[in-house]
Amino acid sequence: MLAAMRRKKIYEEIRERKSVPVPFLAKQFSVTEETIRRDLKVLEAEGMVIRTYGGAFIQDGVENLVDANIRSGAYVENKRIIAERSRQFVHEGDTIFLDNSTTAFHLANELKDMDLTVLTNNLPIVNLLSHSDSIRLVVIGGIYSSTENAFCGDMTVRELDNYFVDSSFLSCRSISLENGITDSVEKWTRLRQEVIRRSNKSYIIADHTKFGRTSYLWICDFSSISALITDEALSPEWHEELGRQGCAIIEEDNTGNVQKVEDLPMKKTRKVATE
Repeated sequence: MLAAMRRKKIYEEIRERKSVPVPFLAKQFSVTEETIRRDLKVLEAEGMVIRTYGGAFIQDGVENLVDANIRSGAYVENKRIIAERSRQFVHEGDTIFLDNSTTAFHLANELKDMDLTVLTNNLPIVNLLSHSDSIRLVVIGGIYSSTENAFCGDMTVRELDNYFVDSSFLSCRSISLENGITDSVEKWTRLRQEVIRRSNKSYIIADHTKFGRTSYLWICDFSSISALITDEALSPEWHEELGRQGCAIIEEDNTGNVQKVEDLPMKKTRKVATE
């Protein structure tokens, strides 16, 4: 098969599946993994896919859920920046919730030496924090999802009935001015909605690729969130609308400064979708 034809079929495969690992593609097209990586590099240069070490994915589609094993290799430095900016909102002795996002994993790494109680459904976070002597770790169980490396389902949501937290740090699939905070899969949406209800403060941790998009399921509007923490500066329109809804934006401004926690108004809201 000619390289151009193979790349066309690779793109069609990724378009259908939304995210595909390199070994799968190598087997599918009977070529080496190195050949697939070269093909993905070409497709990325053409703006057709987003490439990571483990595979590739696309952002399009309201029901697009990218495998966490592939997401973990994307925008790593951006996620570290967000994690560093999020740390100021966590204080010694706090009880917090970290969700199943790859960005939350980077935040867990930032917090591993603090004296905290951490609730999470994220197995990589559990494995990371289980080695910390200062973390009191509470695992929210349920049905294990190998594509998300996390626990989910009705059991997971029911377990949350036993807890309230000072702060929660959640990601999402998409964020738009018109439609608020949205996600692709019902089981993760329900979980995040319940966590927001049980948090004194909730923070959305999301990199720049998630803005200006809308996914299948609505999680909440910005008035339910204390602050949105991101890696790149947002436009004045975002500041105007989120300011109207009482949601702060934590970003780097054009002077290189990042807004501090003491600059934020005190807030406690739990306005989310109801079944």
